Amino acid sequence: MSEKWTTANIPDQRGRVALVTGANTGLGYETAKALAERGASVVLAVRNVEKGKQAAARMAGDVTVQALDLTSLDSVRTAAAALRSRLDRLDLLINNAGVMYTPKQTTRDGFELQFGTNHLGHFALTGLLLELMLPVPGSRVVTVSSTGHRIQAAIHFDDLQWERSYSRPGAYGQSKLANLMFTYELQRRLATHGTTIAVAAHPGMSSTELARNSPAALRLPLTWLSPLVTQTAAMGALPTLRAATDPAALGGQYYGPGGRFEIKGNPRLVTSSPQSYEVALQRRLWTVSEDLTGVRFPIGESKQTPVPSGSTATM
Repeated sequence: MSEKWTTANIPDQRGRVALVTGANTGLGYETAKALAERGASVVLAVRNVEKGKQAAARMAGDVTVQALDLTSLDSVRTAAAALRSRLDRLDLLINNAGVMYTPKQTTRDGFELQFGTNHLGHFALTGLLLELMLPVPGSRVVTVSSTGHRIQAAIHFDDLQWERSYSRPGAYGQSKLANLMFTYELQRRLATHGTTIAVAAHPGMSSTELARNSPAALRLPLTWLSPLVTQTAAMGALPTLRAATDPAALGGQYYGPGGRFEIKGNPRLVTSSPQSYEVALQRRLWTVSEDLTGVRFPIGESKQTPVPSGSTATM
């Protein structure tokens, strides 16, 4: 393969079924579009079905739409049931959808919006769809995190829903740190099955609608600096696409832009924060997530020895 990984490196995806959340715009749209162009049957899992249909109409290939609102566990369960009834396999589950820096709000189930959408919604969806993936050799769960997992980030087990105080970047950082901890713990549990793997990715700084909720004091400088420090959504989707399709990818790996500070550039293997590799925290978050969502995965807890921080081997 060429040194700079691009969509040209995506292997033939014919015969594979992919589900991409938040696929009507931005990174999700570019991810779904590239997979469809390489022959995958792609399901756009979106909150706004009409916008999803409009996005599907702009893509070539076999593309369908599934209603999914990650802010509602009822919607997640309904979508998962519909998908289990219409699909006999799922090769790729790409947990892409997310919100960023939102004002203090809650999901329909009372969870803080960023944690509830970015982590708990995807946690539940993955658990409910995993039975479609476990029998499929080479299947992958790819969860999109962010460099924001390093910023004011911690899993606030004493106040997960930010009821005592609220910080937009802090809540976002918690949700993105949770995405990585979920990936690493999921991979540890999947390792004994030998079919499905869990991989993570981040897009660097990409020009999408995600930052629309940023405070005005931050949004204005970003507008001025955007041409210098951001990349297109198509470039930002490349780490996700590599995590999803590179034959050399291993479970528990993390892909991001290869440029300076991982802001932009073609995708490569990167490492996450030391905190994200703390196994005790990963397992505690998993248990809490099961309790909050009521979703139990069809795989048990692994007793495997954890992989050292930054390792590129499977967990």
